[in-house]
Amino acid sequence: MIHRLAEKLNVSPDQIVLGNGSNEIIELLIRTYLQPGDEVISPFPSFLMYDLLIRAAGCHNKIVPLKDFKNDLESMADRISSDTRMIFINNPNNPTGTIVSRDVFERFLRQVPSDVIVAVDEAYIEFVQERDCPVGLDYIGSDKSVVALRTFSKAYGLAGLRIGYGVMSTEMAGFINRVRQPFNTNALAQVGALAALGDDEFFAKTLSLTHSGLQYLYRELDRLSIRYYTTQTNFFLIDVGMDAKSVYEKMLRQGVIIRAMTAYGYPNYIRVTVGLPEENERFIKALEKVLNET
Repeated sequence: MIHRLAEKLNVSPDQIVLGNGSNEIIELLIRTYLQPGDEVISPFPSFLMYDLLIRAAGCHNKIVPLKDFKNDLESMADRISSDTRMIFINNPNNPTGTIVSRDVFERFLRQVPSDVIVAVDEAYIEFVQERDCPVGLDYIGSDKSVVALRTFSKAYGLAGLRIGYGVMSTEMAGFINRVRQPFNTNALAQVGALAALGDDEFFAKTLSLTHSGLQYLYRELDRLSIRYYTTQTNFFLIDVGMDAKSVYEKMLRQGVIIRAMTAYGYPNYIRVTVGLPEENERFIKALEKVLNET
């Protein structure tokens, strides 16, 4: 499994650590390199597991709010101190679907001390259409301690099998493998991931349906004069202009599941994942009905 993945990514097998989902790699990084009292910098709103795992390890999490729905790398760099040991960057960011540009990312990296680990969470990187998006793999082997986190849960559709991976320097991978449980990824997950890596037709179809679905949803929301934010993932934010929890409950009664963004600090926003064409149409009809009735 690792050798096939290394071949596809053009890296050494010794640079890859498999995990029970990429979230396990996050936990392994924290367990391996942090001690209680150490400082970590992470964005908010973003993947909620960062804060949970950082605090569970007894570390201090310096939370930096997003700026214009994007990771504010300038402010993150300003928050680095002598106690900082790790920085998490979610690119594309979950739940906003935004990216930082390559120039902004590289300017940020130049300000990060070489002994501070920069974990770039790229769970949704396969969906990105913007060519100016930095890719974590390009910085592995540089003079910075960059780790790229990826998963088979999103574009490859294997969320239930729980398999992800981290790409990093050989030295870092060696230390993490000393901490990692020997059987953290099961055989069925690895077989599924191997099959997914070889199924180019399915992968291309997934990206095509996602990108065409986004364009359809954008057009329909424009027709309804509903504000939304374009995305580099397979989900995006919609400003419903009212209590998102209420919209969520009413949509649920229509048989459509969405996500209210209240817990992320966006009480008037919902998050929607692109589906099949008929699912996208059903969502639009249900949303139009709910908003007209409200």
